[in-house]
Amino acid sequence: MTALAIVCALAAAVLFALAASRQHAEVTDLAVDGTPGLRSLARLLRSPGWWAGTGLATGGSLLHVVALSLAPLPVVQPLGVLSLVLTVLFGRRARNRRVVAAVVLVVAGVAGFVALAASAAPVTNINAETAEVVAVTGFAVAALAWFARAGCTALAAAAAVLFGLGASVVHAAASQAPAIAVLLGGQALLLLGAGGVILHRAYAAGPTAVVVGTTTVLDPLTAVAVAALAYGEVPQPAAALAAVVALAGVRVLAGAVPQVPPKSEENPVHPTGLRVLIGADTFPPNINGAAFFAERLARGLVGRGHDVHVVCPSDDGPARTERRDGYTIHRLRSRAIPFHSEYRFCTPGGARTAAGEILDRVRPNVVHVQAHFGVGRALLEAAAERDVPGMATNHFMPDNLLGYTPFPRWLKDAITRWAWKDLVRVYRDTRIVTTPTPRAAQVLAGIGLDRPAQVVSCGIDLAHYAAPARPADRPMSVLFVGRLDAEKNIDQLLRALAPLPHVRADLVGDGTRRHELEDLAAELGVTDRVTFHGFVSDAELVHRYAAADVFCMPGTAELQSLATMEAMAAGLPVIAADALALPHLVHHGENGYLFEPGAITTISRWIADLAADPETRARMGEASRAVIARHDIDGTLTTFETQYRTLLGLSTPVTVGQAA
Repeated sequence: MTALAIVCALAAAVLFALAASRQHAEVTDLAVDGTPGLRSLARLLRSPGWWAGTGLATGGSLLHVVALSLAPLPVVQPLGVLSLVLTVLFGRRARNRRVVAAVVLVVAGVAGFVALAASAAPVTNINAETAEVVAVTGFAVAALAWFARAGCTALAAAAAVLFGLGASVVHAAASQAPAIAVLLGGQALLLLGAGGVILHRAYAAGPTAVVVGTTTVLDPLTAVAVAALAYGEVPQPAAALAAVVALAGVRVLAGAVPQVPPKSEENPVHPTGLRVLIGADTFPPNINGAAFFAERLARGLVGRGHDVHVVCPSDDGPARTERRDGYTIHRLRSRAIPFHSEYRFCTPGGARTAAGEILDRVRPNVVHVQAHFGVGRALLEAAAERDVPGMATNHFMPDNLLGYTPFPRWLKDAITRWAWKDLVRVYRDTRIVTTPTPRAAQVLAGIGLDRPAQVVSCGIDLAHYAAPARPADRPMSVLFVGRLDAEKNIDQLLRALAPLPHVRADLVGDGTRRHELEDLAAELGVTDRVTFHGFVSDAELVHRYAAADVFCMPGTAELQSLATMEAMAAGLPVIAADALALPHLVHHGENGYLFEPGAITTISRWIADLAADPETRARMGEASRAVIARHDIDGTLTTFETQYRTLLGLSTPVTVGQAA
């Protein structure tokens, strides 16, 4: 009899999984006008899909009743956990190695628990009065759940308890005299019916993961607790270990159930454009090119009539939502990064949970991430599960992170290889990958990215940085703008300045090497000719560009270098390292000079030549304006809009050409 009961319970689990997916989708669609009421109920009754789900659930319930009449509760009820496994496997996008491992845990744990429970001596005659107490307890729970103002989790928990108590009463009825069995059976049907109604309220109040995960855990726990405490059907102590194994897997699977996000009155279709969700692992007040680009992209898309949301780590730890410049920022709970307290990261579990919740609430048309780290990967994974198109713009260079670490070179090389492989793995969930320069696209091709990266300049507002003519009767000023960190190599600029007493330097920005650079300036005897301005306002930054004569960028990890682009828009000649993307901006002898990284005497020579020749400075400054004219932000925004519409299968306008 026990073997037949197990077969019936497994078949019931299959039907329950199919019913859960079907009914949740139907209830979600019919709850768009607010909290479900009589009108929504009437619409449900006219829905073929809801009736199909109800039929599946009814069939599963009948099979489950048969199983409960043939075997002890601790044998039958835990098998219902397998309905969650099947619900996950029915959603193809939820399958990955993590989910497969969780499925193995659930199946192994449930199988072990059932085997140990089946080996215990069954109880053949359950006291009818005890079963009545269980039924009355269920009615009390139903009343509390019906009249209380509860959310999705509480409603799902109440439904699960009612299912567990109802199954317990059905099991008790099987061993009673006919009259008592009918009475208990009727009460069990009322409990199960109440559980079904409350389950529908839970469906309307939240996502499938919460409903299925909660009911899957609490339903069998309730039944096993009643069996042990009231009926005397106590499984072997070792079964507790098997239960823990199964619950560990359930916890993972509950987060992998495919979502059917509700239509929200708070987020109607935007009247003039798309709803774009930008994922950024660094965002202002962080000071770096990727953060500035994400902010500029958000602001520019808002200006073109789109509804824009940004998801990024919180700059101070706690999660919060704020509005700025017409777009919404969802800051996720974060922790400080070791070796660099100015940046913060989100834990993988926290990022995954928050990403799913935000996507269900915002319901974007497209997700555009700026990195493959915690926030970016969580959003791409959640978007793939919900069939939301995703794309990525890569700003990542390993040196920008590993420069802060004390690791030896061999370890940094190993981390770099792993980081590139991780990027390829994460970006496989995207249909479009962009990067700012042809050199950056070559880097991505070299690491094995499975599609060509499209080159889209980060773009700048050219008019914002346009500078007036500079007076010639003053000491020449060399400007640097950016983080004062290792990979920027600002020490090379200071050393190049030492033999040039008629030249001064202005350093705008802050970072981990500022104190070392101040000490170096004192050691070189150039303190009186070097000003550390620290972080400045946007207005002050524009003034610094206007007051400078030459811009110097010694950094060797620049994917595009927004600061260099801003300096060019301000009409400055540029002296830059011949590394990565800088040669795409600086054309040697035309709008500036390139030098071999570390060649300090060459930097000094180019600075001296420009200091002695105002006419060359002016000519090269005009050439900088001509080169950077192809990188106007309007062209960048038009290109991204076209890519968004391509992802959505919409007609696309003519794209403004993008320069390298």
